[in-house]
Amino acid sequence: MNIVLRQISKSFHGRPVLENLDLKVAPGEFHVLLGPSGGGKTTMVSVIAGLTKPDSGSVLINDRDVSLLPPGKRKIGLVFQDCAIFPHLDVFDNIAYGLRVRKQGEANIRQKLKYYLEKTGLEKEKHKFPHQLSGGQKQRTALLRTLVTEPEVLLLDEPMSSLDILTREQISAELVNIQRKTGLTTIYVTHNQAEAFSLGDRISVLHNGKIEQIETPEELFYHPKTEFVARFVGINNILKAKVAATSRREAVMEITNEGLSQSFKLKVKNYPVFKKGEAINLCLHPEKINLSKKNAAIDGGLNRICGKIIKRTNHGNTFKVTVDIRGLALHAVIPKFLFNFQVYEEVWVVFAPDALHPLCGRRCRAPEFSRKCHNDLLTY
Repeated sequence: MNIVLRQISKSFHGRPVLENLDLKVAPGEFHVLLGPSGGGKTTMVSVIAGLTKPDSGSVLINDRDVSLLPPGKRKIGLVFQDCAIFPHLDVFDNIAYGLRVRKQGEANIRQKLKYYLEKTGLEKEKHKFPHQLSGGQKQRTALLRTLVTEPEVLLLDEPMSSLDILTREQISAELVNIQRKTGLTTIYVTHNQAEAFSLGDRISVLHNGKIEQIETPEELFYHPKTEFVARFVGINNILKAKVAATSRREAVMEITNEGLSQSFKLKVKNYPVFKKGEAINLCLHPEKINLSKKNAAIDGGLNRICGKIIKRTNHGNTFKVTVDIRGLALHAVIPKFLFNFQVYEEVWVVFAPDALHPLCGRRCRAPEFSRKCHNDLLTY
């Protein structure tokens, strides 16, 4: 089932929560709504489910306008952050509840539940009551109670935010496996970037009631379009730049961030949005930065800037390193086996011209095969 939202707007007490929002989710897609608290994610899901009536706009499921239908007529399964399972029923009866309401036979119910209970490791827990279950087992129960009713669309509103990392990863893997096998169109709400990247076929980033960008996880991570998206997916290296010169393949940028004691210039792969004399923001992934000893020889085709290491943080098999460059803090992620520096040591910060990406704020209009920013065929 495909899902289409057209010009959805919703305000509460005069405060806009969703503003002229458009979205298309393909049949069988696992679509993630990613954004901070208060960005409109839950309201958006509630509108799709029919629990909240939008001020304007329409909701289409499988090309059928369901905007005026009550929740029970939309064939949607909804799982909340709060499991909301019945405390007086055991696991089996909780999961079977929706099937019994639909007056399905007990033999059919037992057959369906056997499949799902085995898939999610709940077979041995089926006679336990909610107070006897772990958080992960409760969430599995809530998920299965929805799945066994065979909805046409599955909506999940931050269902794993209260779980520990290991349990979250286990349930995520189970969920993706079930979703892939059933082909169930799924919309998943989260504020967790890692969760979004591991689950989603595509991700919509919501901010102040608007979708800032819709991309595949890889494209969103490496080619954000706005400063908000870049920072939200973990790219804090935002360079304020002025286009000093352009050539066929490269542009020269003068970096002018506030707080710099002196501006400096960098080489950047040329993009169609670059116009000489204009200002533009650039993002630089911390993983694409290398550090080199001050006296080391460096390839002349790379950018290199002198700076001083001011902080080093342990992140498992990597160090997150902060380097001060004339008053500008740049962050790099360096594998431990490549890190042979000291805090307060002067170093070269080194990266290729194509490591920088423009935050142009515009969606590319090129065909799918040519729309990646690193492709020379890019058009806007």
